[in-house]
Amino acid sequence: MPDRPDHPNILFIFTDQQRADTMACYGNTIISTPNLNALAGKSYVFDNCYVSSPICTPSRGTIMTGLWPHTHGAMKNNIKLDDSVQTIADMLPDDYLKAYYGKWHLGNEVIRQHGFDEWLSIEDQYREYYTDPEYHEVLSDYHHFLVASGFKPNVESRGSMVFSRPYAAALPEEYTKATFLGNKAAEFIHKNKDRPFALYVNIFEPHPPYDGPFNDMYDPASIPVPPTFLVNPPDNAGLHHKVRAQESLLKGGFEPKPDGELTEKFWRETIARYWGMVTLVDKAVGNILQALEDEGIADNTIIVYSAEHGDQMGEHNIIQKAVFYEQSIKVPMLLRVPWLGNGQRVPGRYGHIDTVPTLLDLCGADIPAHLQGESRVPVLTGETTLADNDVVIDWTGRNLDASSNYVDTLPDLDVTMNTQHRVLIGRDGWKLILSPLDQGELYDLNNDPYEQINLFDDQAHRERIRNMAARIKEWQGRNGDTAELRAV
Repeated sequence: MPDRPDHPNILFIFTDQQRADTMACYGNTIISTPNLNALAGKSYVFDNCYVSSPICTPSRGTIMTGLWPHTHGAMKNNIKLDDSVQTIADMLPDDYLKAYYGKWHLGNEVIRQHGFDEWLSIEDQYREYYTDPEYHEVLSDYHHFLVASGFKPNVESRGSMVFSRPYAAALPEEYTKATFLGNKAAEFIHKNKDRPFALYVNIFEPHPPYDGPFNDMYDPASIPVPPTFLVNPPDNAGLHHKVRAQESLLKGGFEPKPDGELTEKFWRETIARYWGMVTLVDKAVGNILQALEDEGIADNTIIVYSAEHGDQMGEHNIIQKAVFYEQSIKVPMLLRVPWLGNGQRVPGRYGHIDTVPTLLDLCGADIPAHLQGESRVPVLTGETTLADNDVVIDWTGRNLDASSNYVDTLPDLDVTMNTQHRVLIGRDGWKLILSPLDQGELYDLNNDPYEQINLFDDQAHRERIRNMAARIKEWQGRNGDTAELRAV
């Protein structure tokens, strides 16, 4: 086995809203993902990888900083990551060229920031949240690419005409965000092959509007569905889950809102389109990985492939995310470390909180004491395992925008979505959900993987609940979390 290079490159590719079971290594052999399959064959494949929070901004904050949402401060969507908070780009040695390509969603989307030397933007969706009026004069790199390709912006935003997400999603493959990023990331690799780099690429797809060039690739009628497909949460589920199902039935979360009823046929067609976008992502990933091979630097590059949260896709009658079911909180996690071999399956439970310290350790860089995760390199080398590892979900809230706020119809929506919740996915396969106001939930993932039976009020499990709640309390103490939770 070769020694670790002095300054290995980092290529970190993550998608927006991709659940784990959309790849062959996680059991889905129907979706065409040949490039991801090949990468998985050379990588450590984490059996159970969990996000820090099933919503964009808080989860991204953890991926970039190695801090929990309640610590890094970007606790709801569209909250800016404060300039004082370090990202991994600030922590890597100065001789690394650090680049961020894609959706950022941590404030001031189109402005280079947080220690990155290069910046390539694709989003004009968040202009209303920019902190400086001057930033409204800046449009994304993807916007300029589309204009140069002969397309005309179709909607107005803060004094400028921009391309809406539905417009961009409906373009031919060569003009999609995924393809644009794949091409630009490959160009970056060709240009910078002779120096150490850390390239972060966030591919927008398969995020809504669930539309793309491969809409017809998969037959909706033949897609297998689980027993919770279009079935409401259990009667004794928490209000958080119940109102999300009600919101989804009111077409909240669809971009744009569909006409007509949300029939089973419609839901199946949505899944088929979602799968098509995963194939689109795979092609972009293949383009990026081929650039590493063409330049002969693949064996000098750490590769990460993951996502910042999943999507319910109709399970428990919910679209999108912002819930604590496995489909929303569990994502792919591939980690290729060439000098450690071709990799293997990694059983147990892993959290994104550990990714920044693990990457710093793999690079031989110092791991700052303020990080709240830990390096999992000893797991990769076989010195230890994840068998005793609990994972926590740190739900700190969700900003509701005008398109999804059904306050008149669902008066509980805003309250429950912005009530602190903490979730423990235990090392033994049990999940506990606690908040100060809501019904508690307890699921046995070993025997009830679809979370159909809430056992929280079953007296036979009182000691288990107390033990798990104590572990959450201990986690809170270690991580400076002051959220009050329901006493058990």
